[in-house]
Amino acid sequence: MITESKYMQGKIIKGIAGFYYVNVVESGLYECKAKGSFRKNGIKPLVGDEVELEVLDEEEKIGNVTKILPRKNELIRPAVANIDQALVVFAVTKPKPHYNLLDRFLVMMERKEIPVVLCFNKTDIASHPEIAELKEVYTGCGYPVIFTSAKEEENISELKSLLKGKTTSIAGPSGVGKSSLINLLQSEVKMETGSISKKIDRGKHTTRHSELIVIGEESYIMDTPGFTSLELPKIEKEEIKDYYPEFMEYRDQCRFLGCVHIHEPDCCVKEALEQGMISKARYENYKQFYEEISTRRKY
Repeated sequence: MITESKYMQGKIIKGIAGFYYVNVVESGLYECKAKGSFRKNGIKPLVGDEVELEVLDEEEKIGNVTKILPRKNELIRPAVANIDQALVVFAVTKPKPHYNLLDRFLVMMERKEIPVVLCFNKTDIASHPEIAELKEVYTGCGYPVIFTSAKEEENISELKSLLKGKTTSIAGPSGVGKSSLINLLQSEVKMETGSISKKIDRGKHTTRHSELIVIGEESYIMDTPGFTSLELPKIEKEEIKDYYPEFMEYRDQCRFLGCVHIHEPDCCVKEALEQGMISKARYENYKQFYEEISTRRKY
C-alpha cells in the first residue's frame, strides 16, 4: 500500500520554547520542532516563515520543520518574516494623532519596502473637522487610507478586504482601539481557531512573543506592542526624501540633481507644497527628520 507523502508546506504562526506551530491550509495546525541542522548553521525559524515540515504523527498533528523557504523580508522588532503589509492604526481623537510619530513609522516602512495601509479609528466620537484634517494630510501621500469605528463596526468589511490573502503586521500607539479591531477582524474565524488556542495554551504564561492570528484562508494579522516613540533608522539625511512617496512625481523636475527640497531654489517639491499638493504637516516633519539626522553624533 502506497502511503501519502508525509511532507507538507505551511506557515509558522507562533514560536515558543523551542516549539513552532505551523498552519497548513486545509490540514490544520502542527506542533513542530526545528531540525538540529538549523541551530548548527545559526538559523532560527521566525513567525511568518513559510516552511516545509515532515509529519511524524498525523493524528496528534506533530512534525519537524525540515526547510525554511526564502524570506522576502524580515523585521527585528517584532521578530517576524514575510510581512506583506503594515496596517498602521491611529485614533482620530482620544488620543489625538501624533503626526510626527506616524510619519516616523511611515519612513521606517518605506525603508523596508513594506506597503502600508493607514487606518484611523474611533470615527464614532470624532468631529467632522477632525476627520477632514486627517483626510487632508494623508489621502494624498500615496497610502490607502480607511476610517473605521470598532465600536459601531463601521468600515470593518472594507478593512477585511484590504487584508484578504495577506500577512499584515498591525502597529500603532496604545489606546487607539487596535485590540477591538483585531477582535472584529477575527470574529468569523474564532470558532475555527478554538483548536489552535487549545494547542498553544502552554504559551499563555510566558513572556511577550510574536504571533500570527488567522483571520481567513491565507490571511493573517500580527499584533505588535504599542509604541510611543520611534527612533529614525540609521540613514543618511539625503535618503529621507526617498521615503516620502508624494515627493516622487516632482523630484525629477527640480533644478538641481539631488535636491533635498529644503534650501534649494527652483524646487518643484516646494512649489507643490505652496500650491497645496503636498501636506504642510508632512513637509514640516520631513524637515525635522532631515535636521535630526544632520545633528546626530557620528560614532
